[in-house]
Amino acid sequence: MKQLLRLLCVVAAVMCVNSVSKGQERPAEDPLQQRFRALDERLDSMESSLGKDVDDLMWFNRMGDIAIVDKVRYTGPPPRVIPNPTGQGASNPVIIPAYTFIPKQYASSKLPLIVFVHGGVHGSFETSYVHIIRELIQQGYAIIAPEYRGSNGYGRGFWRQIDYGGFENDDVFAGRQWMIENHPNIDPQRVGIMGWSHGGMISLMNVFDHPQDFKVVYAGVPVSDLVARMGYKSQSYRDLYSAPYHLGKTAEQNVNEYKRRSPAWNAEKLQTPLLVHTNTNDEDVNVLEVEHLIQALKAAGKKFDYKIYENAPGGHAFNRIDTKLAKESRSEVYRFLAQYLTPANPVK
Repeated sequence: MKQLLRLLCVVAAVMCVNSVSKGQERPAEDPLQQRFRALDERLDSMESSLGKDVDDLMWFNRMGDIAIVDKVRYTGPPPRVIPNPTGQGASNPVIIPAYTFIPKQYASSKLPLIVFVHGGVHGSFETSYVHIIRELIQQGYAIIAPEYRGSNGYGRGFWRQIDYGGFENDDVFAGRQWMIENHPNIDPQRVGIMGWSHGGMISLMNVFDHPQDFKVVYAGVPVSDLVARMGYKSQSYRDLYSAPYHLGKTAEQNVNEYKRRSPAWNAEKLQTPLLVHTNTNDEDVNVLEVEHLIQALKAAGKKFDYKIYENAPGGHAFNRIDTKLAKESRSEVYRFLAQYLTPANPVK
């Protein structure tokens, strides 16, 4: 009840500010406008946190029949941007939430592990992935899905710790390490990593940085070239990266940093079996990014598998939806993973 009253007060204040704003012009740095932005941000944060709480319940509800579900917390590196480095606890490691799933049917066996990386700039591990997680659990995989820094639903402070292509990679790798250290039935020699979009990018960067720790990687429609991406996206999208709490500079101002965080510019590091999927009508990750990755891998003499789908229905989400084509494409992914991870019940 207290939270509801608080929310109503915030809404009333926002409406008041809106009515004042419509009646007269104000300078850009007007205190009232600053207050409005702060209230607006707070409302967004409260909405995201509430959505995350509901989604958490849904994970337990929709996976509890076949998996032992848990939500854990571990630590990643300290924040990359620390506004007050001398402040109390300023350099403490960032606490990372993560979902874990152990297949009930195979809980007493030695299990292969999938590190499942969600996508999105400020995205999160949502129940839209539930059918994919069920398919993996039914094959006999244990899963950890890290909510790396910048993920949505954990408050404004965590959201602003985003380090796209940077420490978020370390947050995900720390999840791999946590799972092995805390679950003795996980086989450390059978660990794979997979993700779509931004999750595909993090998956690639993880195997580039830790080639001995992953047996296989799948990257679906992966963000692959941040320099090219900044060129074809909108100014508001570019602003996400150049914000002071993030990279702090545009690609024009520090192109080498954007290259350092891009899989296509790190292709020579690949040592892990890799499958890449992309789609020519992708409305989010333009196929040109993935084509650059493929060309760079070939130029580096790397052996890998890939498939470019031609105008597959669903665009960016073409093989994460529930069409016949999507299911066939995922089966291809699962067969590829099974070659290296040997789950108890692989897809035929």
